[in-house]
Amino acid sequence: MEGLILISWLAFGVLCIFLFLLNWNYIRYSKKGLPPGTMGWPFFGETLKFLELGPEFMKRQRTRYGNLFKSHILGCPTVVCMDPELNRYILLNEAKGLVPGYPQSSLDILGKHNIAAVSGFAHKQIRGSAMLLIGPSTVKEQLLPKIDKYMRLFLQNWDGKAIDIQEKSQEMAFFLSFNQILEDESSVIYEAFKAEFDKFVVGTISLPINLPGTNYYKGLQARKNIIKLLTEVIISRRAASSTFHHDDMLNSLLANEDSSYKLNDEEIYDQIMTILNSGYETLSTTSMMAVKYLHEHPKALEEIREEHFMVRHNKSLEQPIDWNDYKSMRFTRAVIFETLRLATVVNGVLRKATKDMELNGFLIPKGWKIYVFTREINYDPYLYPEPFKFNPWRWLQDTSLESHSYFFLFGGGSRLCPGKELGIVTISVFLHYFVTRYRWEEIGENKIRYFPRVEAPEGLHMRVMKYQ
Repeated sequence: MEGLILISWLAFGVLCIFLFLLNWNYIRYSKKGLPPGTMGWPFFGETLKFLELGPEFMKRQRTRYGNLFKSHILGCPTVVCMDPELNRYILLNEAKGLVPGYPQSSLDILGKHNIAAVSGFAHKQIRGSAMLLIGPSTVKEQLLPKIDKYMRLFLQNWDGKAIDIQEKSQEMAFFLSFNQILEDESSVIYEAFKAEFDKFVVGTISLPINLPGTNYYKGLQARKNIIKLLTEVIISRRAASSTFHHDDMLNSLLANEDSSYKLNDEEIYDQIMTILNSGYETLSTTSMMAVKYLHEHPKALEEIREEHFMVRHNKSLEQPIDWNDYKSMRFTRAVIFETLRLATVVNGVLRKATKDMELNGFLIPKGWKIYVFTREINYDPYLYPEPFKFNPWRWLQDTSLESHSYFFLFGGGSRLCPGKELGIVTISVFLHYFVTRYRWEEIGENKIRYFPRVEAPEGLHMRVMKYQ
């Protein structure tokens, strides 16, 4: 009898602890005027549920609480905004206290000087430096010939091979970026740098638990090792600066005499890692999904092939793509936009309130994150009829789509991605050589996961054959 009573009290105690923990975040973040919503467990909040259910979690919460609701995801109290007008306001009003609010793991591993972490004058300086490196004029005058050169090299000898296009597109994204940044040292440190970069990328999207074995810990260690490699290169270049000229991004960073955009070594490290990281997933995933969508839609594949064979019509086999060729690839640009929209490589962006503020009549406390969840805009039937259909022609039939108020595929406001044109150029050149050299067929069962990131968990396997 006494044992039964003891068990009952233990069960009651466990239940009390459970209820206390379940309500801890609600109690801790209880404040009059907050948006409606739920907060989940201490520390973890609703992160696991968010990662498991993804867009369905967001839709369910919107149904219950409206387009603006509170939650606790990615390690902090967060207000999720799914209202297009309000999202636009948030993205365009950084000066009113809505600064970038990326997860701590991203900020720690990318560095405090990365473009997503800074605001005000610092952001203007870092962005100015980035535009000198990867802006449209630099892409046109300097980078396009290199992209063409390295893409030819990368895509050679695929005939008759079974490949994982996910793995290949990731290799391509890193290979091109790395060679543009560190061209002359590529053959010496490429493998060592790539091994650290793989751990670096995983660490940026991890929970900030700094214990050996965690992805966050590995990411921090990878950052240290990458800085060590870069430091050795910079020391070597400065020692030989009077005798040898390097034609790459690192040389531009070291030689930049414009005081407005001149960076110190720590800022240079962060700029390099940000350029490598920011384009890596978007570039590789969009390339992979474009190949998949084209394979599944023969009419689109036929049209893009016609466009690229037209480009090659008056060129010899060895003549590179030039800027006029790129600008003529209108259907290719449409395919890239439609791939970004339908696959939704970027679900949204994070902002942080630097002071107590009001949005739509609700209080947003200082320090809270605001998740500008733009994913659902991509599937708005009023903007994109038949939104779940792959239809690149929509971007040609309505040329205003690229400039409409809710076009957030590359961010918005002062945070519009500085590498937008570089990314489009790179994917265009990749598709040019891929569709004119090869035909392909998928092999095995290839499954795509669309959240929290677009990926093929077991790879996207295909057999590649020479086209002609």
